[in-house]
Amino acid sequence: HPSIAHCPVSAMARLMQFTAFSSSPDAAFWQVLTQKKLNEFQLSETPRPIFASYTTGNRADQPARLCLGVDAFNAAITNNVSPGSYAATGTLINLNTMDSFKAIDPALVAGTGARALWDDVLSGRALANPCLVSRFVLLTFADLKKYVFYYWFAFPALKPDVEAHIAADPVALEAVYSAPQIAAMRSGFLALKQALGHPGLSACIGVVSPLDGAVTVVPLAELTNVQQSGQPFVVLAADPSGQAAAPGWPVRNLLAMLGVLGLQQCTLVCIRELGHSWAGSSVHQVILPSWNVPPGGEHLPHIMGWEKNHKQKAAPSVCDLSSSMDPIKLAETSVDLNLKLMRWRLLPDLDLPRIAATKCLLLGAGTLGCNVARALMGWGVRKVTFVDNGKVSFSNPVRQSLFTFEDCLEGGKPKAETAAYRLKQIFPSMDVSGVSLEIPMPDHPVPEQLVAKCAETVAVLERLIDAHDVVFLLTDSRESRWLPTVICAAKSKFCITSAMGFDTFLAMRHGIQMGSGRQSLGCYFCNDVVAPRDSTKDRTLDQQCTVSRPGVSMFVSALATELMIATIMHEHGPAATASTASGDTGSVLGLVPHQLRGCVRDFSILQLASPGFEHCSACSTAVVSNYMTHGFAFLQRVFSSSDILTEITGLKELQAGADALDGLDMDWDEDEEGGVHPDDVDDNDDF
Repeated sequence: HPSIAHCPVSAMARLMQFTAFSSSPDAAFWQVLTQKKLNEFQLSETPRPIFASYTTGNRADQPARLCLGVDAFNAAITNNVSPGSYAATGTLINLNTMDSFKAIDPALVAGTGARALWDDVLSGRALANPCLVSRFVLLTFADLKKYVFYYWFAFPALKPDVEAHIAADPVALEAVYSAPQIAAMRSGFLALKQALGHPGLSACIGVVSPLDGAVTVVPLAELTNVQQSGQPFVVLAADPSGQAAAPGWPVRNLLAMLGVLGLQQCTLVCIRELGHSWAGSSVHQVILPSWNVPPGGEHLPHIMGWEKNHKQKAAPSVCDLSSSMDPIKLAETSVDLNLKLMRWRLLPDLDLPRIAATKCLLLGAGTLGCNVARALMGWGVRKVTFVDNGKVSFSNPVRQSLFTFEDCLEGGKPKAETAAYRLKQIFPSMDVSGVSLEIPMPDHPVPEQLVAKCAETVAVLERLIDAHDVVFLLTDSRESRWLPTVICAAKSKFCITSAMGFDTFLAMRHGIQMGSGRQSLGCYFCNDVVAPRDSTKDRTLDQQCTVSRPGVSMFVSALATELMIATIMHEHGPAATASTASGDTGSVLGLVPHQLRGCVRDFSILQLASPGFEHCSACSTAVVSNYMTHGFAFLQRVFSSSDILTEITGLKELQAGADALDGLDMDWDEDEEGGVHPDDVDDNDDF
């Protein structure tokens, strides 16, 4: 065995060749990177630690692969690699744009890994943990909308002034050492890994006894002590290369480190493990590299190591997973990215998971229902249920954005189910359903033979409201909103109403029970001093149709959706008081008003707020308590005649008092301010 004495490079020695790593990031790695980018990295381009592994025992025609998988961001991989695998530590630099990816200086990026490698060598960390000589840098740009990844690996290698040479051709391990010596090397190497708790350990020293040739394996960190003992030794190193004449990249940096430490020559055993055998391993007599300038912290040697692409050019590679990925998953990633960009750039406190988990019930699948559903979907709401009893008619598709001409044929398809189907077509990840249901209404008597069916309809509506977090009232008549309003008031459910006339509109949130003596906001019916009645009776054609400027429905649908999102983002949620001043928010999205009443004639919007009306025909204590106490029996009386509501709420006495004032001669100032009167809002949303 050679001694450690100086051994100059002779004319017979040949430059030692090395096999570069071939990167092998699998699909699972790109999946994890995608999730990290969306949920953790966001817009940060800060370099981050990353981990990989390589194996030995590759055939000569196989590349020396550095593998990145699902655990690439888990530092525990360095201590939990599978048998026969070895760990490598790297740095990930993920850039936000293709322009920044193209513009970055490759030398600067590679220098990041080279500096870390050099510091590990000089500090002794790499001697204690030889895996650190397998440094790498990964530069990436992830196009998450197309699921295409651009990447470039750098495997920094220290380039000394005098490269490593071999004094003779490599020979097979079994040609130099006996079977007992090889067995001792292998068992000692495995025992050392276990003793150090480091299964990914990639290099050590085999001390050979000059008396009987027995081999004892010790950590590489014992190099100085072994040198001082004067005993012959060999350096054992895991080699990912399948070519005996050209060891892998980790061996290159290991030899450079030994040269920095003062060694000039060594016997190197390149371990190539095939199953439980080292039969493919080889022995090299190496003249170690050297530097003309003594190594130091300020002196960074020349480096090399950018990986070549499939065209054998030093340039980035591309991984296009769009064709192999589930298109639905691709859509989810793209939609989520759009929303997360809002949070990353503008609203760091925006609670997107809370929005996504909100279950919305849309009562009405007409013009308003279609537009609200699409706006909710854009915000990331994933659970939507439509309720409607109508069918798609020929006048609908031009105004109701979820229907097509084909939906009108053969008498028309059911609106609720068809709207749900179309929403699922737009975004398959939606959890959406449609329920054909005719909501019972005040002043709409139920025939005796249909009472049981009506009772079941009410029960279905109650279950639907129970199962959802937000209820949108988007039906085509005023009285059809009464029953859902009563149920929501009784169950303290968050309720949003949207309605429109020719050029007027209303978007409002109903108050919920506040508790602790706090007065709740009013509901849709709190501004009325009459009970809801059959508004469809004796209507002419123009009164039955929605005679409305086409843009109004989109406008008010957007307002209703934004009002809902702003409210659930408020610290008090649906119990939030009405905010009308610019500084009175409490929501990351700004104001949370009670009512938005507007007119596109003069493009005005009024922010109004009103408390709950004690005589309200829908949310007053008298109505809610009767509903909770008597259930369907009470509702059936209201369906037969809404006069009962005027009696139990006290509206009848109020009306009598108002009639008594009719005979008085009183002057009233004209309202010259304009604005929108509640009576200007027509609820008829359908034809």
